[in-house]
Amino acid sequence: MNVQDALTKGIQILKAAHIEAPAVEAGVILCDVIGCDKSFLYVHGDAIVAREDAERYFDKIELRAKGMPVQYITGRQEFMSLGFTVGPKVLIPRQDTEILVEEVTRYSKGLKAGVRILDIGTGSGCIAVSLAYYIRDAFVVAVDISCEALEIAAHNARLSGVDSSISFIHSDLFGSLCAPAGDKELFDIIVSNPPYISLHEMKGLQAEVRDYEPASALYGGADGLDFYRKIITEACGFLKADGLLAFEVGYGQAEEVEKMMKNNYYDICIIKDLSGINRVVTGKARTNC
Repeated sequence: MNVQDALTKGIQILKAAHIEAPAVEAGVILCDVIGCDKSFLYVHGDAIVAREDAERYFDKIELRAKGMPVQYITGRQEFMSLGFTVGPKVLIPRQDTEILVEEVTRYSKGLKAGVRILDIGTGSGCIAVSLAYYIRDAFVVAVDISCEALEIAAHNARLSGVDSSISFIHSDLFGSLCAPAGDKELFDIIVSNPPYISLHEMKGLQAEVRDYEPASALYGGADGLDFYRKIITEACGFLKADGLLAFEVGYGQAEEVEKMMKNNYYDICIIKDLSGINRVVTGKARTNC
């Protein structure tokens, strides 16, 4: 079987399973199996695919046809132009979250060198690693309740060469963090993309999200806002005066999160994603937060 035949058959299988972009995903899977880039598939369609590779390819095509996200099949996802290892223990990094990273990076340019950042619920480490990579001299503390997620995040930090700039801590939100002894131990920025799917929304999630991605990284309580309430309250003890608290939020949640922040934060901003949906909420800590 050659490359073109393998692609054609893979596309047919994914089409029959109603996968949204069968040609793209069949190509991604074949590239992963034979270790090539996309251009190879189109230039060398007559290249022979080894029998062992063909078997592995169609096994992975069947997994995708059953609904497993292609990122879990290949074990990789790109985020902020960096490569990340992913698996079922962590949420797949999404393009929407790049808006959050870009906003924090932009804000950091007005700060002195040695910016201290806390990433709450780091998951794959996509936020922490990206910030450490793009903000020169930043030091990031990244926490997660999942030990498996922290292992993946630490691996991703090594992949991008920023492991010396990030400290990974097993913690339920702020629970395992020592109370700052002085201003030097406070953070300039606290950032989080917490679980924000409500009970009602959990029931309507796409099957490939509901059945494969970790529920603990998705479910945010009955109204989806539980983690925002906790973080907004507890962040005051860890942020410098005028320090930035930055969240990703779900559809229709920005205004509620803004209301929660008004007592202890000022200059609250809501930033839209590329689809025009309110996606990021930021605010600065009041002196008496």
